[in-house]
Amino acid sequence: MVRVVRATQVEIEAAVQALRDGELVAFPTETVYGLGANAQNPAAVRKIFEAKGRPSNHPVIVHLDSPRYLHRWVREVPQTAMSLAERFWPGPLTMVMPRAANVHDVVTGGQDTVAIRVPSHPMAQQLLTAFGGGIAAPSANRFGRLSPTRAEHVREELGERVKVILDGGECQIGLESTIIAFQGQSVRLLRPGAITAAQIRQVIGELLIGADVESPRVPGGTPSHYAPVTPMTIVPSGEIDARAEALSEGGRRVAVLAQRLPLKGHKYVTWINAGRRPEQYGHDLYANLRTLDKAGCQRILVQDVPEGERWTAIRDRLLRAAASVSESDDSGAMAVLP
Repeated sequence: MVRVVRATQVEIEAAVQALRDGELVAFPTETVYGLGANAQNPAAVRKIFEAKGRPSNHPVIVHLDSPRYLHRWVREVPQTAMSLAERFWPGPLTMVMPRAANVHDVVTGGQDTVAIRVPSHPMAQQLLTAFGGGIAAPSANRFGRLSPTRAEHVREELGERVKVILDGGECQIGLESTIIAFQGQSVRLLRPGAITAAQIRQVIGELLIGADVESPRVPGGTPSHYAPVTPMTIVPSGEIDARAEALSEGGRRVAVLAQRLPLKGHKYVTWINAGRRPEQYGHDLYANLRTLDKAGCQRILVQDVPEGERWTAIRDRLLRAAASVSESDDSGAMAVLP
């Protein structure tokens, strides 16, 4: 059971003042920790991009404490969006809609759309309510790297680039929000998350899956993302022991993320059994990969996860992480094995 922590009044006041001063504040959501700035202050939002090393055309999500403020950020709210908001907000759903005239290009990545979310984490709600405005917040990590699910992850990666870090303990979900966009009369799923396609279809009926040429750019939409520094390879489920043994021959250190214990001990292999429950696996994923990333290994092997919708978001993150090949990796190929 994840312990949900609330901030003290002093902590909230310090964070609100930092936001008003144009500084960066890291805060927990139910998905991952966000790196927040006043969404109405373009100079402050630019600090997010500088701290993360994030490309300027990559949009950020504006976090609100309630759907009642949507009209300040969105030019036109589709009826399907209102239905989804009633069902899933506060919660891990981000909706991309036409931006209002006052929304700055730095928030939208220069697009005519803006991504909005109402998080459910009590500390995020405390901060948003006390601030009284929108907070632009991608994940609080270096661009393309593993998202943070604990406050210490933010401190390790961003350090003094962040004025205030609110520590809410471990994030309950551990994977980024589901992202959908409204294109004409259609609704399209652009990033899978804890809220599944089946759940969305229960509310709106038809749902298109994956980006097309008209889809807006969204956070986490690049082919390579959510990656450890150590090169990572996805291995078919039944081959994980053999691959680990073969790769560690000659004393080469190897890290393994699997869904079971190893069949036998391997001298040079660091092995994490993440289990077979998708919710727990997803909750622990980034923390486990961070642990393996620090193990001094030359490669991380990840046992391929099962099929099925409950694993869709996890599979998405793993495939993007495996598409990142470190400069220290001389294989020259995408780290996904057949």
